[in-house]
Amino acid sequence: MTAGPRQAMAEATRTRLVVTARSLFATKGYFATGTAEIVEAAGVGTRGALYHHFADKRALFEAVFEAVEQDLEARAAGAVTGTTAFEQLRQGLDAFLDESLDAEVRRILLVDGPAVLGWDRWRDIEARYGIGSITRTLRAGTLDGSIAVADPDAMAHLLLAVVAEAALYIAHEERSAARAEAGRSLTTLLSGLAASSPAPRPARSRSR
Repeated sequence: MTAGPRQAMAEATRTRLVVTARSLFATKGYFATGTAEIVEAAGVGTRGALYHHFADKRALFEAVFEAVEQDLEARAAGAVTGTTAFEQLRQGLDAFLDESLDAEVRRILLVDGPAVLGWDRWRDIEARYGIGSITRTLRAGTLDGSIAVADPDAMAHLLLAVVAEAALYIAHEERSAARAEAGRSLTTLLSGLAASSPAPRPARSRSR
């Protein structure tokens, strides 16, 4: 009978920790934020509450990282309005570059993310959120005739690597023109995927 309320309380505590840490990591950065500060700001008592849900501060950061990725994915999807797969691909990748200008995304995903999680883990999470969407769009483009690509799976990995590096470039550059420069380069790259003509439709069988 008491399992339900206890579970709800535990989930609420975990949520408060993630939300509070997300705000502090975004404004102060991971390395300048202590666990005691997170616990106090979250109002969850002692650091024992934090370690009950997370092995350490790095594990808490990874939970925050995942939350930011999920929100980013939703916002990027909302920016896609194109009628062809090629337009949707371009809009989706452009939206990701736009989000790299957001202070929270910049700090948590692009600046502290690789340093805290390590390059391999950072790439694994980025791939999990990006590969599926890009691959589906590329495959859709081969069907609607808007994209010419021999291997959608391989190209999806290449595009993810390109846009991730472009986002890192924007995040680490201090010049305001970095986003425009990266956008122009991405547009040039994507132009090579645009099909020159619609895919031929299957011929209709004629009854004799």
